[in-house]
Amino acid sequence: MSETLTLATRLLSQASVTPHDEGCQEIIANYLFALGFEISTFPFNQVKNLWAKRGTTQPFFCFAGHTDVVPPGDLNAWDSPPFTPTLRDGKLYARGAADMKSSIAAMLTATKRFITKYPHHLGSIAFLITSDEEGKAIDGTQAVLKSLQTKEEIPSWCLVGEASSTEKLGDTIKVGRRGSLTGQLKILGKQGHVAYPELAQNPIHLALKALESITTYQWDTGSPPFPATSLQFSNIHAGTGADNVIPGTLEANFNLRFSPSITPEIIQHKVEEILKEHGLTFEIKWRLSGKPFYTSENSEFRKIIANTIEKVMGYAPIHSTSGGTSDGRFFAEYGTEVVELGPNNATIHQVNECVDVEELEQLSYLYEEILVALLAK
Repeated sequence: MSETLTLATRLLSQASVTPHDEGCQEIIANYLFALGFEISTFPFNQVKNLWAKRGTTQPFFCFAGHTDVVPPGDLNAWDSPPFTPTLRDGKLYARGAADMKSSIAAMLTATKRFITKYPHHLGSIAFLITSDEEGKAIDGTQAVLKSLQTKEEIPSWCLVGEASSTEKLGDTIKVGRRGSLTGQLKILGKQGHVAYPELAQNPIHLALKALESITTYQWDTGSPPFPATSLQFSNIHAGTGADNVIPGTLEANFNLRFSPSITPEIIQHKVEEILKEHGLTFEIKWRLSGKPFYTSENSEFRKIIANTIEKVMGYAPIHSTSGGTSDGRFFAEYGTEVVELGPNNATIHQVNECVDVEELEQLSYLYEEILVALLAK
């Protein structure tokens, strides 16, 4: 096996379900220490974070990624055990293969080859690796960057190894993301017997028209290159489980992915206004997971990555802002230019998650060429 594939299988063998790291960062730290990186750890609560840096000057480039993975789900649905990396038909199967331990392996081997060729390269190279990307994302990258800011160690450029490709490696890069706002809503009624509805207030009946108004409201039409803001209910629950009891409360969770043309404050005000217009008694809690961010089309960093993909792969990537959030949003808050580039995203968070072995090797060399374009001396 190649060094990249060997590293990937070592990382994928660790059952690092969020927020646990299970030794992955130790493997990464040892590899980077041998390349002359200074190693720092930032443990916050259950979360392990690794900061590795080589160099002290500008320009300052950072690879970012995460060692935590989502739970594998039904183990019987997997064709091979999710934490036993398995090669089959040119693909490497394991939980985290695409999202995103293989990207980390590719980053490491790319960096090793680059430093071997350019030991006196320009600027600085860093790695920020967390085990809290798939979870609450409070004690991971966000917390580390707060600490790094006090040391004035915020990178100028950040390449996040999230699975960005759709059909073939490098066909899509993420240059921004919409914001994410979650609402936890409780609608209050009055419990009672279904045979005596006049003595109760059914929160399900009360909520129907209000929830429909929220789901059909047009928040905006987007702000190119961002798609329009969208709202989706993810969970609704009411009732005791008995057929003859009117419930006293209804609880619902919903999430908005919002474009820069609207603010979280406007969204919150409008949702609460709709609920009040329908005469509901309610409680609501809001959680802002991230604001929108965008790396300008005038960014030299973005241009270099796109040009390198075209040079190496033979085609120009699509510049996209679609999809969910990533830890890139935390870097962007500090003025860091962020681009996401990684393997195919078709199987992320799915049973039989996998990465194409040939594309994994290509990804390592693509990362190397990006380093050359940015920092070669």
